Formats: sequence, structure tokens, C-alpha cells
Amino acid sequence: MEHLAGKTVVITGASKGIGAATARVLAGHGADVVVAARDMEKLKALAADIGGRAVPCDVCDFDQVQALMAEAGDVDILINNAGTIDPIARLADSDPAAWGQVVDVNVKGVYHGLRAALPGMIARGSGTVINMSSGAATSALEGWSHYCATKAAVLSLTRVADKEVRDKGVRVMGLSPGTVATDMQRDIAASGINPVSQLDWGAHISAEWVAQAIAILTGAVGDAWCGQDFSLKTDEGRAAVGLPPL
Repeated sequence: MEHLAGKTVVITGASKGIGAATARVLAGHGADVVVAARDMEKLKALAADIGGRAVPCDVCDFDQVQALMAEAGDVDILINNAGTIDPIARLADSDPAAWGQVVDVNVKGVYHGLRAALPGMIARGSGTVINMSSGAATSALEGWSHYCATKAAVLSLTRVADKEVRDKGVRVMGLSPGTVATDMQRDIAASGINPVSQLDWGAHISAEWVAQAIAILTGAVGDAWCGQDFSLKTDEGRAAVGLPPL
């Protein structure tokens, strides 16, 4: 993991779950980690624990995301992790305002991160962006119209960004982790909608496993996955990042 030493990393949605686990792992490998989220109490505690920096940021607001990148400095790695699935509801029962808020976080949040970070990466001729994706990007799941639609949009953003910046030395890829033992899975289980909500808790992988995969993808392994979603739901994918098979 020598490739992470001294690199400036920005992680959105870092106050808990995958974001917090990733911050700990990357900081442990010598990265200068900037954690961002709306919950400053948790962020400050995390930053103090890992020797990183905490910056308040609502990814729905481009000005805040741009300020985050300016505060971070020359960003080498951006992990677009902020995302939500709440509230889960069938289309006929969905709240249009809540549905739109998921779009703001899951799609606009990723776009805002790309828009704010890419100019600097292009100017320096290097950089890596990992967009947190999902199997929902290519699946249809009852009650998840907002999540499926937004993750499909994120996959498209990954593909377009790769076409635009790969020849400028910048790598953009997605990571589809499968089901992870975080608060999001508790929300999914509570909904009782679609088979994912029925999964046993033991079927979910740990956030630390996802963090390990992210750490490895920020290195040379990630070269093969530019413009694509790397999946942890296959034995091949897990083997590539040192995780046990399914």
C-alpha cells in the first residue's frame, strides 16, 4: 500500500459505515485523509482518531463541495461515498420530495464531487476517483426505484468521466460492494420489501472489507477497472483485492 503514503484523500459520507471504515484504512496506510459529511460531531471524533481533517459538507450543495476540495488542497484520490436509500417505498406509495432528495444525494452529490475535483486532477495529470456503486445500477428491485435509478446514473457518470479524462492521466471507476453490514442494511431490513430485506445479517460483508478493496483499487489494480464497476460479489473480484471467496 505504499502508493497511499502522503496522498491527499477526500471521502464523502465519512461519518459512519463504509466512509468511516475507509478513512481508517487509508489513514493507516499513510494517506492524508479529509473526511466530509454533515455530522460534524462524528467527523471530528473520527478525524482526531486517525490524524485526519474534518470538513462539514452537504454533497447536495455544489458550493460546499467546491469549498471541501479547496480546503483539502491538491486532491489525489476522491471517494464519492455519500449515498442514501431512505425512504424505501413502492413507486405508487413514494413521496416525490423524498424521492428527489435521493437524487440530490446519490446523483448530484457524485456529479458535484467530480466537477469540483477533476479540474485539479486534470491540471496535475493524475488522480483517482472511486464512485460508490451497487448491483442496483443494473437491477430492478421492488421498492428501490430511487436507488436503482440513481445508481444506474452513477454508473453512467463513471463511464462518461472515464471517456473524458483517462487520456489526461485521471482514473475514474466504480465499486459495487454487494450488501454491507451498515445502518443502510438495517433500514433495508426494516422495510420488509424485496428479497434483500430478508437476508440474514450474517450474509452481509463488513465495511472494513469494502475499505480494504478501496485501498487496493487506488493502486495499480484499479487500472483495469477504469470506466467500470468493480464488483465484490464475485470470487474473482474478491481475490483481486485479497478477500476470501463467497
